[in-house]
Amino acid sequence: MPCTSCGSKTLTREDISGSLICVSCGVVQAFDNYDAQLYGRDGPTGIYVHVGTAGTGSALNYKEKKIYESHKLIDELTFKLDLAGQRSIQIKNMIDKITDGEFGLGDWFPILIGACSYVVMRLDDKSLPISEVASVLNCDVYELGRMITRVVEFLNLKLPEVDIVSMFERVIRNSRLQGFTNLDESMLDKMRKQGVLLLNCAVKWFLTTGRRPMPVVVAVLVFVAELNGVSVKIENVAKEVHCTVVTCRKRYKELLEALVKVAQALPWGKDVTVKNVLKNAPFVMNYMEMKSMEKRKEERDGLNCGGIDLGDVVSECLKKDVEYRIEGGGVESDPRYLEVEERSRLALTGVDRVHKTQLSHECLAMIYTRFANEIDDGKLLEESEVIHGVKGRGGYELHACRDWWCGKSELSKKVLLKKILEKDVGLDVMPPSFVNGCMVNERRRAKINSAKIRIDKIMNPSRASTGDVDNVYFLESVHTRKRKRKPVAEIDWEDLIIETLLLHQVKEEEIEAGHYNTLLDLHVFNSGIM
Repeated sequence: MPCTSCGSKTLTREDISGSLICVSCGVVQAFDNYDAQLYGRDGPTGIYVHVGTAGTGSALNYKEKKIYESHKLIDELTFKLDLAGQRSIQIKNMIDKITDGEFGLGDWFPILIGACSYVVMRLDDKSLPISEVASVLNCDVYELGRMITRVVEFLNLKLPEVDIVSMFERVIRNSRLQGFTNLDESMLDKMRKQGVLLLNCAVKWFLTTGRRPMPVVVAVLVFVAELNGVSVKIENVAKEVHCTVVTCRKRYKELLEALVKVAQALPWGKDVTVKNVLKNAPFVMNYMEMKSMEKRKEERDGLNCGGIDLGDVVSECLKKDVEYRIEGGGVESDPRYLEVEERSRLALTGVDRVHKTQLSHECLAMIYTRFANEIDDGKLLEESEVIHGVKGRGGYELHACRDWWCGKSELSKKVLLKKILEKDVGLDVMPPSFVNGCMVNERRRAKINSAKIRIDKIMNPSRASTGDVDNVYFLESVHTRKRKRKPVAEIDWEDLIIETLLLHQVKEEEIEAGHYNTLLDLHVFNSGIM
């Protein structure tokens, strides 16, 4: 064999390394002493292929290793979801039943783990939002939802209803936002009861019907936090619970609008708007709480009056107006106490003449204006603290007037849906989706009428009238929330489609349903004919 460098055949082998070296040029010949060997954990293993093993140095076959890695992945994901222990075993058993003991290692397997985790929590009446599971798995929410549907259908399960109250309690208990971490247990419990009351009212007002529950939870949590002076932003709460900020803002706005409708029952209800409903929220929530504790009309024995008895409310407030306690536990015979008691007695006797007293609208407006100014200036808080003083060893202990919350209503805790619907909270409304659907149908009806007028105007010019078209377009702009403009007879794509369908003799009821693509395929393009 000649040298690869100079071509000389004077080659010799070195004794120490065993390499072949050229005597003429001294170049070491490459790959002369190559020996193909495989090295494992215990040294060289030879040149033969080990059939049936899962890699070098492993004694597990393919199926055993797949099951081992699957269990390892399940433990990892359940730990991130805080579902270790017995629930992790339940998830493994459910996956084992679905896959017939094969498990898996593909991209679909983590989604299956998340779906089984969600189903296990729902079966245990615990809250685990889909958005949180999707964020841990780093997958799409809709893909996870489709997997959950397939798991439920395969196992023939019937999941209980979503418990929105448990979701709210879980969020407010585990929140790591700066505003909630510094609160004491009493304040958190107070906010929790207020939030549960608002959530139950939201269920009664159909704000959760057909919607995702977490945006409603975010809206209620932000409202309760602002009500109790906790500084928190809706963007931060939505980010923490993995919700869309735009949806949370919509639910927050719907909640404020519903509270404005409830506030119309107050004497100054006409002045309450979405912008100032938060300042009037204590009065509104007190009103809702008292209405929920009131017996329904059919439960009263021979009582025909509805609403709240003003005399009972005033007398109850005056009874608790002032109490001075001494160290002995008795009531001190203070001249000021006797004076207040006398004023309370006179006020109670004057309650019967409340309905006989007539006040002018100007007087009521002046009283309300002064009341609102005192709230803004903080004077009412100081005066209320002085009135509600309690005499102790070191003087008077002041109770802030912000202690308006009672929390005695049954709606302040988790109740059944049937009982929620039976309660009266001062507002009975239709579902927003139903109202919006009615408005859309009315708008389509107006468009159909205007299209018929335009068609009749072209086909019969002598009978055409210009005033009807303007009236129809005015009806279209009745339910719009934008600034009212002068109605202009503008034709858009929907008007053209409606005209085309009317000319093809399509029924107006079918057009009003709004399935334009289907109607065009069936009646215009004749795609349904084979």
